[in-house]
Amino acid sequence: MLVLSRKCGERIVIPEQNIVVTVLEVRGEQVRLGISAPENISVHRQEVWARIQALTEPVTPPLESVRS
Repeated sequence: MLVLSRKCGERIVIPEQNIVVTVLEVRGEQVRLGISAPENISVHRQEVWARIQALTEPVTPPLESVRS
């Protein structure tokens, strides 16, 4: 993991993907980020992405009990 320090208004660039992350505001422990990315690249908060993944995972049927 790359860890960077940025001040309000400063940016991080991921040139290979044409993504720019801008620090918009820092208020206490909360940071507002602006993310500019091409339309074909999805950007989600982690908790939203986890829900999307949970909804799209194939449901496996319960195992039937084995009788001897």
